[in-house]
Amino acid sequence: MIDEGRAGTMLPALGLEYIEVGPDRMVARVPVQRNTQPYGLLHGGATAALIETLGSFGTAIAVGADRIVTGIELNVNHLKSVREGHITGTATPLHVGRTTAVWEAKVRDDEGRLVAAGRLTLVIREPSP
Repeated sequence: MIDEGRAGTMLPALGLEYIEVGPDRMVARVPVQRNTQPYGLLHGGATAALIETLGSFGTAIAVGADRIVTGIELNVNHLKSVREGHITGTATPLHVGRTTAVWEAKVRDDEGRLVAAGRLTLVIREPSP
């Protein structure tokens, strides 16, 4: 399921690597290198993509691959800049219901320092007939 979900997505370009996959906890990391803005700092969009991927994939596992899961709101607080190494995101669900899910994520650098915190709200839909 992991490799199938990567084909044609931005995940290979991000260099995303899953560490832990499940409906109650998702952990993945991305390299800072190749994911920077012009000042050499980690790009906030890479952090946001990491958080959204963790919550989306975790919800898909929780509700089943036959349902459609889409992020509808993402909030990310960028707390510390990073210039090298990796960032690792850990996300846990606050709520997974019939039609919505909410995940909380913390992103840390290689030294374990908190780099960003985020919350993702998703809508869960049945596939179209």
